[in-house]
Amino acid sequence: EDVDFALPEGEIRALIGPNGAGKTTFVSMLCGRIAPSSGRVWFDGTDITALPAHRRILMGMAYTFQITSIFPGLPVAENVALAARRRDAATAEADSARALDRLGLADRADQEAGDLSYGHQRLLEIAMCLVQKPRLLILDETTQGLSDGEIDDFKALVRDLQAETTILLIEHNMSVVMETADRVTVMEMGEVLAEGTPAEIRANPAVQAAYLGTG
Repeated sequence: EDVDFALPEGEIRALIGPNGAGKTTFVSMLCGRIAPSSGRVWFDGTDITALPAHRRILMGMAYTFQITSIFPGLPVAENVALAARRRDAATAEADSARALDRLGLADRADQEAGDLSYGHQRLLEIAMCLVQKPRLLILDETTQGLSDGEIDDFKALVRDLQAETTILLIEHNMSVVMETADRVTVMEMGEVLAEGTPAEIRANPAVQAAYLGTG
């Protein structure tokens, strides 16, 4: 409802809010999975409101789903190679190997993706995004199902990726939000409740009352 949202290039932005706040619905409109009932979506100066999801991907958007979306019957490496299919075979193979290594999945390259733990499936989905070399990477509750050690690795990965891509992070883990985001947008009941730095959001009385549980 009247969401006014701008994400500058090169920023890590966290999108937070209680369950049902509208975060995934909003992101689905950015990605082209849901058509907005009003308003416009712009990407790099281009009005993309009418473009389908696959056209937005070709423009440089990549996103993970809240519910893991992989090819469970294919090997891990083949999942990533399919995501890199727009490149020649040799380049796709090299890029896929780098992405798997970066996510700590290189030793599982030949394993059937459906046999991975849920947490490793989440990491595989990130690898499938990274191999596309996106200009905007949208991660929807990626740390769900990860161990504490994997979450620490994820934080380091997000900070490392900032030099390569703009990141929109939908996240419930507040340590991830506070330690990685440049700015935070808070949603409640389909509206933007607040926006600011992690410190500003942590100190905001309205956010404390609505979400952080410290008001």
